[in-house]
Amino acid sequence: MEQNKHIIHMDQDAFFVSVEMRKNSSLTGKPVIIGGTSDRGVVTSCSYEARKFGVHAAMPSRMAKQLCPHAIFIKGNMDDYTKASQEITAILAEKVPLFEKASIDEHYIDLTGMDRFFGCMKYAHELRQLIIKETGLPISFGLSINKTVSKMATNECKPNGEQEVQSRDIRSFMDPLSIKKIPGLGSATYIKLSEMGVRYIRKLIEIPPEMMFKAMGQAGLTLWHRANGVDPTPVVPYREQQSIGTQRTFAADSMNIEVIKELLVAMVTSIAYELRQKHKLTACITVTIRYANFETVTKQAKIAYTSLDHILISKAKELFEAVYNRRMLLRLIGVKLSHLVGGHEQIQLYSASEKHYSLYQVMDKVRNRYGEEAIGLASSLQLDW
Repeated sequence: MEQNKHIIHMDQDAFFVSVEMRKNSSLTGKPVIIGGTSDRGVVTSCSYEARKFGVHAAMPSRMAKQLCPHAIFIKGNMDDYTKASQEITAILAEKVPLFEKASIDEHYIDLTGMDRFFGCMKYAHELRQLIIKETGLPISFGLSINKTVSKMATNECKPNGEQEVQSRDIRSFMDPLSIKKIPGLGSATYIKLSEMGVRYIRKLIEIPPEMMFKAMGQAGLTLWHRANGVDPTPVVPYREQQSIGTQRTFAADSMNIEVIKELLVAMVTSIAYELRQKHKLTACITVTIRYANFETVTKQAKIAYTSLDHILISKAKELFEAVYNRRMLLRLIGVKLSHLVGGHEQIQLYSASEKHYSLYQVMDKVRNRYGEEAIGLASSLQLDW
């Protein structure tokens, strides 16, 4: 039953910034901003000291400089952030029976049943201390009966804190909070509920569920349940090999490499869009070719977490050049993205200018409305790479 669950939500504090501080301790306690350093750049992440000045992710760098002119801007290194994330995942894989990697900087852990052998709060505390000791990175956690309440508990005790919300305390914990604190509640939903006079969770739970369903459909009903501390979503075991991909078998064997290259770019663009639609990031890309004699050759590369077309296209091109090393007819080409995790917007912002990031947002909106083939990057039409 729901009451018997013991779910931990662990979240790195200002993850990108914390990794930079681990490399350079002189940054500790200072307003640090990760992202594009030019006026056309975008803020990817920022320290709590910078947040006090109103800086936040997705903000244009020029605005962040105006709000916090004494901030230290760092371009950052996604390879370092990916490796740090993998360090934490490796510790959890060794120490807990079941965990889900929800994103690059957060994990859910199911300790249900372990309370018979350990105190779950005691075990979670010791696990947090171990991660801090082994990685040198701050981390917070919330412990409760399901994912929603544990994540909200984490958010309330950050930075560098820990909190347990037992079943009997859920109402006293949640009721005073803004509805903005409910995971998954977007800005459009917040505006709609605010117009209805609903800004706090205590008010939201007074609305009959039938009315929420009528106003917002199934999403409204799910939101109402979460506001009531109900979330049956299970902790999904983490699997490194989870993947998405596509492949094409040619109608006739071909050596028209320019056309094949163009096809590969289009394939990568398609699955990168699918990746973003699923709010996922990839840390591994694989390109496969099959010669006319049915010999199949595969080459893969580990990459920093991303979901952006231009990064994936560039790596796919490199892999194709490496894997196609015989002047023979081809009958098939394929590309796969694996090592998937849930994706924060901060990853999509990384290495993107303000205009570049806006372009991806607009492109995805067009695809969502008119279909995947409605728009594409000009680079996917180039034949001379």
